Amino acid sequence: MNYLLGAFKPACNVLITFNDGKNRKQVPFKKENGQTVTVPLFHSQENIAGKITIEPMQGKKIDHNGIKVELLGQIEMYFDRGNFYDFTSLVRELDVPGEIYERKTYPFEFSTVEMPYETYNGVNVRLRYVLKVTINRGYAGSIVEYQDFVVRNYSPLPQINNSIKMEVGIEDCLHIEFEYNKSKYHLKDVIIGKIYFLLVRIKIKNMDLEIRRRESTGSGTNTHVETETLAKFELMDGAPVRGESIPIRLFLSPYELTPTHHNINNKFSVKYFLNLVLVDEEDRRYFKQQEITMYRLQESS
Repeated sequence: MNYLLGAFKPACNVLITFNDGKNRKQVPFKKENGQTVTVPLFHSQENIAGKITIEPMQGKKIDHNGIKVELLGQIEMYFDRGNFYDFTSLVRELDVPGEIYERKTYPFEFSTVEMPYETYNGVNVRLRYVLKVTINRGYAGSIVEYQDFVVRNYSPLPQINNSIKMEVGIEDCLHIEFEYNKSKYHLKDVIIGKIYFLLVRIKIKNMDLEIRRRESTGSGTNTHVETETLAKFELMDGAPVRGESIPIRLFLSPYELTPTHHNINNKFSVKYFLNLVLVDEEDRRYFKQQEITMYRLQESS
């Protein structure tokens, strides 16, 4: 059986390194198998450069039909797992057909790469960026190695950021006005607002404010929608009285939020909502939902 085991041993080791890997910020990244590793962080329009080292196993040589490295931006739907939609695809040929007898290193560079979308790991979809090295060996079976990296893109402060003012009412029973200080929030922001009770004729037991993320994938009849409650913040415990006002101050930094994504490559969208929940003494629930926009603001160094 030993000769069979030997047949499945890799013919070589392939190592992908980035030129500025030691100085570049590293961020957590969850792999397909659930394992979390740290990978380099990049932004759109940056150069992505490094080295690829191929080292044959001792006593072996590698016959190949060419070696290439690709930079891929891919979207994978989990209900269509294994099928990747490439929205970015760049390639560099590293070597012409030949043989490798000993360790060999190839430099590579992709200049000012357009990476318009952020890395995203959702409930039904993921968007990833990856370097893919292929040693083409024809009938012998190609050797493929991957190296993930994360992309995040910053937005400037919005020039217009209107406050949100809304009313919640049940005829002759309840009339509430609530306002939030703005409609667009960065990921480390604070939601500040106030709730006014103008008419209270039902006995309210408690009131919560929720942050919800709604992920939509696919289109038409194949649309899948997943809603997650990311945060639940108790605003009030006990019955309010007419004329009372309750302040809101909710810090966003503890929660794992992403920017809002609008129809990314016609594959998926991610939206955020503030959901006000009132519960009366008979455990009836009343909701009022308001969409907000999330964006990533560059962190001060």
